[in-house]
Amino acid sequence: MVTLADIEAAAVSLSPAEKQELMLFLASRLRAEGAVLPEPRVFSADEMDRWIAEDETDMRRLREQP
Repeated sequence: MVTLADIEAAAVSLSPAEKQELMLFLASRLRAEGAVLPEPRVFSADEMDRWIAEDETDMRRLREQP
């Protein structure tokens, strides 16, 4: 029998397209089995503003690199 660790190790070697296909397959199986999806996460405006500011700072640094 294949273990989850075996499956995870095999997934590492998949191409990005294959990983996406695997994710879609797993999501469809979860839906078919009646799995409950997690509730959407809620972020405050302050959290989002901080993330945007960090992203802008990172982008400036990236553009300034020679």
